[in-house]
Amino acid sequence: MNKIIFNYLLINFLKTFLIFISVFYCFGLILNLFEEIEFFKNINVSFFVPIILTGIHVPSMIIEVLPFIVFFSSLWFMLKMRNSTDLLTLKVFGYSNFKIFAILALTSFVLGWFILIVINPITSSIFKYYEKTKSNYSRDIDHLVTFNKNGLWIKENIKQNQKRIITASKPQGQNLIDVTIFQLNENFTLVEKIVSKKVNIERNEWVLENVTISRPKEGIMKIEKLETYKIYSIYNHEKINSLFKDINTISFLDLVLSKKNLTDKGYNKIFLNESLHTMITLPFFLLLMTGLAAILSMSTLKKTENIKFLVIGIIVSIIIFYLNDLSIALGQTDRIPILLSIWAPLIALSLFILIGLLQINEK
Repeated sequence: MNKIIFNYLLINFLKTFLIFISVFYCFGLILNLFEEIEFFKNINVSFFVPIILTGIHVPSMIIEVLPFIVFFSSLWFMLKMRNSTDLLTLKVFGYSNFKIFAILALTSFVLGWFILIVINPITSSIFKYYEKTKSNYSRDIDHLVTFNKNGLWIKENIKQNQKRIITASKPQGQNLIDVTIFQLNENFTLVEKIVSKKVNIERNEWVLENVTISRPKEGIMKIEKLETYKIYSIYNHEKINSLFKDINTISFLDLVLSKKNLTDKGYNKIFLNESLHTMITLPFFLLLMTGLAAILSMSTLKKTENIKFLVIGIIVSIIIFYLNDLSIALGQTDRIPILLSIWAPLIALSLFILIGLLQINEK
């Protein structure tokens, strides 16, 4: 009998979770499709391109809001059990509120690790494809920054309708290494070519070292060599670095197994540590959100309207989201240690849920 009850809880909980995943996926498709259509409105592409890109982008969005999906699916499942008297039946067979919570919470916890280890590398790969595809269609955009296996590429407009294309083999701290700068006129004719071994991009005024400047003049390339040279760019180290702080392009396994390689490619160590700890919190966050749903739904055996609890759930979710966002912001501005800012919301939430679980277990 215990095995039958366990299977009932497990299978029906996972079914409810998959239903909510499907609902959120549909909402994500609708919301993101408008953004993709807006992006491609002036580009001659098939109507299916925005749809396909939306379809491969939404899974990454779902992982970001997964704790709230688990919360609402847990809340709905437990309310459904309570209103159908299944919860009362489980109690007759010796299943306390805490035991039911433990089964569902453990399922959520294991689900979190499964998503990190198995699903996240897949969503990370397809998100990279999404970013690469969008970059290919962004070639006509005035300003563009991209990073691939060939290094860093920057395109920007400068004065008098001239364009500048910058390539670098790799970033290194606040410097770019082995930099080549092509300055083109409005007809895309080469105005000058600048080669530098190292460029400091700490500020918008870049400082180039060991510089070779080539300028075409009367069919002959005039070459000038300088120890240092300065140019102005709309980009600096902070701005370029912020463009690549997208956790969706890095999988959990990459952070665990290839962290040194990511650092060598120019990724910031602090950002990588922050991303790793943020991902590790996912299974614990899912467990705690299941506990929060249990507190709301199992506080009484009386039948009530589900809508009432869903509204309460939405309010609670908004509060948790903004408190978590506030904590991260405090960490990123060095008000508190970054690791503390990541784990503090979970520690506070776990204390609240522990008290709540002790109360519902007595009922």
